[in-house]
Amino acid sequence: MKRALVTGITGQDGRYLSELLASKGYQVFGLIHGQANPKARMVMEENPGLELVEGDLRDLPSLIAAVEQVQPDEIYNLGAISFVQLSFKQAELTAEITGLGVLRMLEAVRIVGGTDNNPMRFYQASSSEMFGKVRETPQTEKTPFHPRSPYGVAKVFGHDTIVNYRESYDLHASSGILFNHESERRGLEFVTRKITNSLARIKLGLQEGISLGNLDSARDWGFAGDYVEAMWMMLQQESPDDYVIATGETHTIREFLEVAFRIAGYDSWESFVTHDSRFDRPAEVDLLLGDSSKARAKLGWKPKVNFEELVLRMYEADLAEETDQLKRGRR
Repeated sequence: MKRALVTGITGQDGRYLSELLASKGYQVFGLIHGQANPKARMVMEENPGLELVEGDLRDLPSLIAAVEQVQPDEIYNLGAISFVQLSFKQAELTAEITGLGVLRMLEAVRIVGGTDNNPMRFYQASSSEMFGKVRETPQTEKTPFHPRSPYGVAKVFGHDTIVNYRESYDLHASSGILFNHESERRGLEFVTRKITNSLARIKLGLQEGISLGNLDSARDWGFAGDYVEAMWMMLQQESPDDYVIATGETHTIREFLEVAFRIAGYDSWESFVTHDSRFDRPAEVDLLLGDSSKARAKLGWKPKVNFEELVLRMYEADLAEETDQLKRGRR
């Protein structure tokens, strides 16, 4: 039985990846900071075979202890402060966790033994936010980085550290440059889930409108469940490498609103949406569009859920959840 250690286990990707690995017969361990984590019970209920181990991406000794305890065949480093807007307000903490956390995890692998003695394989969750002010469209593995947020800067540090440790210590360390991927498990602070959840509440008469920032930002949106499969595929390759994971389609937030409101039965969305400058970024990323040709050719990966299907499943899940909460409140 293969053993996998996943950081960021309580996040959207961690939850999907945990279920995927369990379905493939892995013994899955999730790194968690403190036993009082409010999401710990949720992930244990979703995956009863999951085991939690304590560790902190800001503390190297705790990571060494976790890797020694688990002795994993594969490590998936998904842990990060991943909300871009928050990274502007907590830039130092973002650098500590999203950036230096990668270095500490790699050091833990190197110290415990990640080559001949114990050939652990390492996956790093890189991000399309590293491209930022894009130099070319679509973006590939060779596109230069120009990050436009502390989050993007931290991700670049982590990505380049993966390359450095791979070349310096012969570690089997790969990075997935994942473009935006969403699901009904996305946090409510993210614009896509904010839209579908708010829309469900509008439909039920619980909310009157939605306040949003820049509606012209264009993103390459896919389904998180598809993207975690690509993570696993990378670590099954004989040699480590970096891969762009994307759908190859781009849509603006306006388009997301149009599809979501149409699905919910509305002719238009304009009267429900207001602009709030508090949600604008100090430095905006206008367009992200990924070219995943390498992943499709070498991994055999391709997305299964298209844009409209993604919006539909998110809206329907939020409508069901809000309806259920409403019924419980009436009791």
